[in-house]
Amino acid sequence: MQQPLTEEKVFKDPVHNYIHVQDSVIWRLINTQEFQRLRRIRQLGTTYLTFHGAEHSRFSHSLGVYEITRRIISQFERSGYKDWFPEERLVALCAALLHDLGHGPFSHSIEEAFQMNHEDWTCRIILENTGITEILKEVEEDFPQKVASVIRKKYEHDIVVNLVSSPLDADRMDYLLRDAYYTGVNYGTIDIDRILRVLRPYHGRVVVKESGMHAIEDYLMSRYQMYWQVYFHPVTRSSEIILRQVFRRAKQLFKEGYSFRFMVEPLTDLFRGEVSVQQYLQLDEALVQATFMQWTSEQDELLSDLCSRFIHRKLYKYVEMESLDMETIDDIRRSFASAGLNPEYDLEVDFPTDLPYDVFRPEEGFHGKQILLLDRQERLREISEVSDIVRSISGIHRGRYHLYYPQDKLEKALPMLPESIKELFDLR
Repeated sequence: MQQPLTEEKVFKDPVHNYIHVQDSVIWRLINTQEFQRLRRIRQLGTTYLTFHGAEHSRFSHSLGVYEITRRIISQFERSGYKDWFPEERLVALCAALLHDLGHGPFSHSIEEAFQMNHEDWTCRIILENTGITEILKEVEEDFPQKVASVIRKKYEHDIVVNLVSSPLDADRMDYLLRDAYYTGVNYGTIDIDRILRVLRPYHGRVVVKESGMHAIEDYLMSRYQMYWQVYFHPVTRSSEIILRQVFRRAKQLFKEGYSFRFMVEPLTDLFRGEVSVQQYLQLDEALVQATFMQWTSEQDELLSDLCSRFIHRKLYKYVEMESLDMETIDDIRRSFASAGLNPEYDLEVDFPTDLPYDVFRPEEGFHGKQILLLDRQERLREISEVSDIVRSISGIHRGRYHLYYPQDKLEKALPMLPESIKELFDLR
């Protein structure tokens, strides 16, 4: 199983040009039904409702993470660095390929609604009697445990974890490039070739040659811009809010014994909180969207309305506020309730924040969340100690409050709303 393929397999990729598969085990993993399921999970969840090109899948992203990891390892091995262990190559490649295996439909939205963690599901799929498990066991009996421990960030060699999960890992590099390409923005177009050339294995972790600092500065700025221009886009947040509300309402109705006109077994098990790996693997976005379409005709008016809004992109509007306190929120909720609205579903308070780089604090010592520069004297320094640019963005928390609401409902309730609420939502 650790033998190379007799003929290299190649995927044509719009981001990396080509993705090269040279190992039999990697090729077989790609062709499992568990990995092929990722074709039916969008990489950016509901972002396609904001940026229409964002239809790319977790499948293509996972291949991209594998390819970047393969390129980094190939560079380490060609250069003969003594701090890289060639025997770790396959476990690193498998972890890179499989790291997103446990994502569910619309990824983070369903995780929030059902208190799930995709990394936990990834490890279960790797360990619990699946096609993935069988292939990994053919390498070594404990090979599935090794791959899972990399994803859990508990593997014995930190350098392998660094490749898949760190501030400068293959995962982040691929999703910045890929998400920028498919959304049509320029913020994520980092100099990937330069970054890969300046990475070094050093004393058990991946560090950056100091001469490559400017490429890393550009990478961190690109990440910052992508979060605020794409990932935290207020329209995308609106669609995510409605999606979470659909799940919340359906789960509430299920607990109350409501008789759904349409229900499929994997969702029933999900609502019960008793999902097996095999049942979880049946969940994809095609199934969820088909269910939502059916639920637009449900007797429960709230569920029907929420599903219709999501399917037909009738999203909530929003107002921005510099500051907001609980007293104001409570006043708005009381006003909504008095006007016949449902403040539990007709009002959502959102405050997105991003920490572009977690600055190093000397008292904490070096740890996996830092980017370390290696100078000519083989001294390590945390990047914010050297870079004015990184230091200037370190510790920045940026964000504004957004109040999301269904404008059509609010306009119908206009006569019942106090003037202060009308003014706040610009409905005068």
